[in-house]
Amino acid sequence: MSSASLVLVTNPGESAIATYRLEGDILEPLAVTSGLPGIGTFAVDERRDLVYAGVKGDPAGVQTLALDRVAGTLTSQSRIDVQASMGYLALAAGGRLLLGASYGGGYGCVWPVDESGHLGEPVARVEFPNLHAVVATDEHAYFVSLGADLVAQYALASDGTLTPLDPPTVAVAAGSGPRHLVLSPDGTNVYVLTEFSGEAIRLARDPASGVLTRAESVPGHDTTRGLGHSIFGADPLEHHYIWGADLHLTPDGRRLLCSERTESTLTTIEVAPDGRLLDPMAVTGTERQPRGFALSPDGRLVLAVGERSDHLALSRLEDDGTLTPVSRTPTGTGANWVRAIPLA
Repeated sequence: MSSASLVLVTNPGESAIATYRLEGDILEPLAVTSGLPGIGTFAVDERRDLVYAGVKGDPAGVQTLALDRVAGTLTSQSRIDVQASMGYLALAAGGRLLLGASYGGGYGCVWPVDESGHLGEPVARVEFPNLHAVVATDEHAYFVSLGADLVAQYALASDGTLTPLDPPTVAVAAGSGPRHLVLSPDGTNVYVLTEFSGEAIRLARDPASGVLTRAESVPGHDTTRGLGHSIFGADPLEHHYIWGADLHLTPDGRRLLCSERTESTLTTIEVAPDGRLLDPMAVTGTERQPRGFALSPDGRLVLAVGERSDHLALSRLEDDGTLTPVSRTPTGTGANWVRAIPLA
């Protein structure tokens, strides 16, 4: 089996997704698929080679595309309209359910997906201010509300319906602005990155009940650069405020990486064997204003883009948490979402 990967990058400035072949430390451009206005988030169904892309417009929508992994091309299959554009999309139940979170619309949805990849009518809807992300297991779903400083937790039925857990929400610090979250490989922890305070927060998870419990937090940004605590609606660049964005775990669950946009850095945090967050290990500069980044499937490499950069940076994640630059490859403008999947 090939160890190569396919890398997908959204470029809203060109309304396109660019694809690359990653083999060893070499990135090779493959294709650019356009016609995706304001493309931001997407989710990849690796089993069926389908990509669900959130697009803007009037109306906004979710577009289903067929993926040719070898050529890197995407072909439109179908589209549904949505009330407001999706800021995050995630698959569950082996690709039979698609979950979405709309930041501008303040709502989340669950759609059933048929075998051809077509989305049915929503079977569940939740409402919280400024929903920014959603992740799910086969039995539970978690929606992050930046506006209400909480994570909403639900039982997820096989048909996609949602039932609030007890308690229905888990609060984080007021004004911290929880943004993105990720599940640990063993399902016993959820990690959240806040936008305004730049913290990585661990929420311990009971795998049976799905209930989350607030645990410790550590800085997910460079604390030596004089960044101030941000507030909703402020321009973080003008005021030199924290501007946390994305986070990802290595496949072994032992390293958590967080991006911060004002100083354009990636922070590596050590994770204990039991899932506890330990001290940050290293802070490394990256592409300008890194809203999104990704890890290679083996966790050895980091792929980062910047909203104010036109390059995709490839770095090696070292044992001490530092990132060693490998290469920079041209990409489109406004790049803000990256995913890497096995090529075969």
